[in-house]
Amino acid sequence: MTDLRLLLESGAVIDALRRLPNLDALNPDALEPLPLKGVAHDHVRLRGCALVLRIPRWSQMGLDPAAALAHQAAAFHRAEASGHTPRLVATLPPEGGLPMGALLVTEVVGRTPRLPADMAAIARALAALHRMPPPADPAPLPCPADPAAALLAQVERQAAWFDAARLTPEARGLIAEELEAARRDRVASPMPIATVGVDVHPGNFLIDDTGKAWFTDLEKLQYGHPAMDLAHASLYSSTKWDPAVNAALSAAEVAAFHAAWVAAVPPALAEATRPALGPLRRLTWLRTLSWMARWSTEGAALSPGMPDALRAHMDAHAADILRAEQIERIRRDWL
Repeated sequence: MTDLRLLLESGAVIDALRRLPNLDALNPDALEPLPLKGVAHDHVRLRGCALVLRIPRWSQMGLDPAAALAHQAAAFHRAEASGHTPRLVATLPPEGGLPMGALLVTEVVGRTPRLPADMAAIARALAALHRMPPPADPAPLPCPADPAAALLAQVERQAAWFDAARLTPEARGLIAEELEAARRDRVASPMPIATVGVDVHPGNFLIDDTGKAWFTDLEKLQYGHPAMDLAHASLYSSTKWDPAVNAALSAAEVAAFHAAWVAAVPPALAEATRPALGPLRRLTWLRTLSWMARWSTEGAALSPGMPDALRAHMDAHAADILRAEQIERIRRDWL
């Protein structure tokens, strides 16, 4: 029995939902636990309501429960205008049996993306986000004046996990080279700042029956450089992340993805983004690689109760992308 089933059996979820308008008579049998796909949230479908409850397991951003919930609520509310994300319906505060709170969002009916065929749809979804500039007051979502410098600082903080992970000397040496190159290869200012999804690996999208891509995991949404999203959506470390996607894109397929995005954004944004595609592809990869180094040492503690099959996939993926041979192959993208 999973942690989610224990939570549902405790009555905390149904009690919290029944306090919402129009859900006071909700039947416990309407709560359908969905398979755990990621590391940070459980999801419960409300049958007959076209709604899904997102229950955080932990904050990947290191925020306290109230701040993490406020961040996600703002992210869903603002991204709704893109037309490619679920709509926020209600927020359940952190209390009692829901110590991290929860978000109630509209259900997206769709399938897992098939790559490379659905990468153009993902490009259009990202373009819809990237066409949205930050508001006058971006809080509580981060909006660094220099997104590239902020990303480098994040990589520097996470780089300590490379020392904790059991890497071969060859892998550690290649990573050291890439870190040094990232410090030298700065992105020129001024740079475009737009709404970015951040955690935009293809497994976080659903494709509906019209072929439209929907971005569903907005935990890390903030304001930053579009090239970060273009990198994260198409890097090997991302396209192999979700076992249901499990694909690797060729250079030509990545180029086609970029072309689909260029066709969907204003020419000025495309031109301003182009110089950063290589440098931010490296930095975004280092962000993921350092996170996976952490997972390789702390995975069980970070997300307890994960199904064995998903944990085994995550562990194998971490081991794969931290191999010297894989590091050498991936960095050819920008070398």
